[in-house]
Amino acid sequence: MNYYIIAGEASGDLHGSNLIREIKQLDEAASIRCWGGDKMQAAGGELVKHYRELAFMGFTEVLMNLRTIFRNLKFCKEDILANKPDTLILIDYPGFNLRIAKWARAQGLKVIYYISPQVWAWKEGRVKMMKECIDKMLVILPFEKDYFKTKWNWDVEYVGHPLVEVVDAKQAEPPPPSFAEKPVIALLPGSRKQEILKKLPIMLSVSPRFPDYQFVVAKAPGLEESFYDELMRGYDNVSYVSNRTYDLLRQSKAALVTSGTATLETALFAVPEVVCYKGSPISYEIAKRVIKVKYISLVNLIMDKLVVNELIQHDLTVENLHKELNELLNDEKRKAQLKKDYEDLRQLLSEGGNASHKAAVSIVNWLREKK
Repeated sequence: MNYYIIAGEASGDLHGSNLIREIKQLDEAASIRCWGGDKMQAAGGELVKHYRELAFMGFTEVLMNLRTIFRNLKFCKEDILANKPDTLILIDYPGFNLRIAKWARAQGLKVIYYISPQVWAWKEGRVKMMKECIDKMLVILPFEKDYFKTKWNWDVEYVGHPLVEVVDAKQAEPPPPSFAEKPVIALLPGSRKQEILKKLPIMLSVSPRFPDYQFVVAKAPGLEESFYDELMRGYDNVSYVSNRTYDLLRQSKAALVTSGTATLETALFAVPEVVCYKGSPISYEIAKRVIKVKYISLVNLIMDKLVVNELIQHDLTVENLHKELNELLNDEKRKAQLKKDYEDLRQLLSEGGNASHKAAVSIVNWLREKK
């Protein structure tokens, strides 16, 4: 069968790559064309467009790049029609993918959505359209199945969170070579230039206060080294690694992490973390008025309590970061509680089993039934 998969971010590329591998195990004749990244291409997908050309963050940034976004949408629709897939598989990335889903429904295409948009947080009004346009919804957060059924009378399928299997596989590997002679603190400032510029300088400013530690920045794929060299100039105990974020987390004593999937990855590696968020003033003020959740970290949202502290916008200061990091490194009671919460989190996310395999089985079987 012919599959067309669209992912628009680094996390979507990761989960898309594992999904591609599982689909190919079940459907040896699978032909997979995709929007994503290096991982999806390496897994056997024919890459049409890299997510680096798609990723725009925040309200103002999206407005500034509307022409590019609409040009990508037009090209995507033309490419889908030219390739006539048996199904369209959309992975997260709702601003783009929901537009494609609505259009695809009008074309009579079968639409599968893997990793639901976080409509429970904001833009809940999208659900009516999603229910009309999506043939099969696969969700990865344990509370989403009940949310869609109870509030929208929509039966969706919970497959577990794909990060659990990714982290488990990484932890089964031999320990990586040490990044430093000193204990390591990981800095995960994000994958896009605009968010890195907002947060990394603040993270770096904390490093001189912890001279007994080596701070290591996880460099985003595709960003030039000169970009980081300029930001890191003058900091003696700071270095960076490329394409080795998981190796970095495996040997880190603590981490400063931008909001998003990275907060969950850090927790699954059992690394104490501080969640950091800072956007443009306009984007932040708009977001504050429309987002309906209590927390910005997936760790806290899934556990429905404050497991990891969040420093948001004006609270993201050098002084606050210093205080939080010092506690994570030295407060034994806090470390013990965090360890227990992380174990409970992992248990919740493992209930669905191997997510990529379950998703692939569900997709392939469903398509064969439809055939």
